[in-house]
Amino acid sequence: MSERRYDPTHDEWVTFATHRQDRTYKPATADCPLCPTHPGGPETEIAREHFEIAVFDNRFPSLSPTPPAPDLAGTDLVPVEPAYGHCEVVVFTDDHEATLASVGERRIRLLVDAWAHRFAALAADGKIGYVLPFENKGEAVGVTLHHPHGQIYAYPEVPPRPAREQRAARHHRDRTGRCVFCDVVAQESGGPRVVVEGTHFLAGVPPWARFPYEVDIWARDHVGTLPELDAGARDDLARVLARVLAGYDAYFGFRTSYLLGVHSAPVNVPDDERGLGHLHLEICPPHRGGGKLKYLAGSETFGGAFLTDVAPEVAGPRLREAAERATVPA
Repeated sequence: MSERRYDPTHDEWVTFATHRQDRTYKPATADCPLCPTHPGGPETEIAREHFEIAVFDNRFPSLSPTPPAPDLAGTDLVPVEPAYGHCEVVVFTDDHEATLASVGERRIRLLVDAWAHRFAALAADGKIGYVLPFENKGEAVGVTLHHPHGQIYAYPEVPPRPAREQRAARHHRDRTGRCVFCDVVAQESGGPRVVVEGTHFLAGVPPWARFPYEVDIWARDHVGTLPELDAGARDDLARVLARVLAGYDAYFGFRTSYLLGVHSAPVNVPDDERGLGHLHLEICPPHRGGGKLKYLAGSETFGGAFLTDVAPEVAGPRLREAAERATVPA
């Protein structure tokens, strides 16, 4: 089964992709499908002996540009439609034991280019409404393939969380005439919650952090998408992201698990709607210190109300000190 069903009680779509139950699950290193293909070895997803970055279609996609017809007939109350979209895998190193924090600033800069290139290509599909690059990293967040990689999903509409951001941005603009993210950057720059200050990007623990050590990376200028960044801004994003990730490992003392997402303006929408978007990254580690994890429990799952265990004014200086002393590979 591969289909999307509308939830009229929450005004959102849910995707069913039951074939993903059969996807590769925690294979041995020798059987990793994301490692290079070596002479005499098993054929992997990447038919090269060495590579820097590889992007390809997910073998077990949730969304597809050629989706099958739905199994269930929809109703007026609960429409059902094919699971249209795109799901791509982004492998950013051929080293099975590496992490995004360890590959170095130059490789992260190349990843930024890859994100931007694929964003533009996927946005060119007029049926797509939102493009989301992301990385799920570490066992603590449920990763099933340990080889370092990320993904890019292209949805046929703006998903619920970015849609809420758009509504909040519109409300703020209607009330003040300004971009809410531009106002956040102006308020946070130079403040106690800042983790890394860049020329074009600012990283900090947001005052509303949902996870104890969440870090957001905001574009200083009002730019909506990755393809709009010039070379200097892309260089700076790579520098800031590399130092934030190195800082996490330095602070926690181990390879940090996290969820990382790139939030952008919607695509294939009117200019007024697109103009509300402001490029930013969100990085959410589940760790809250002392070997403890932050779980999404009853309040978060059923109420949508996050409870956070560490004040941003405490987390910010801790992560800033760690980022300043961390060694960032070139």
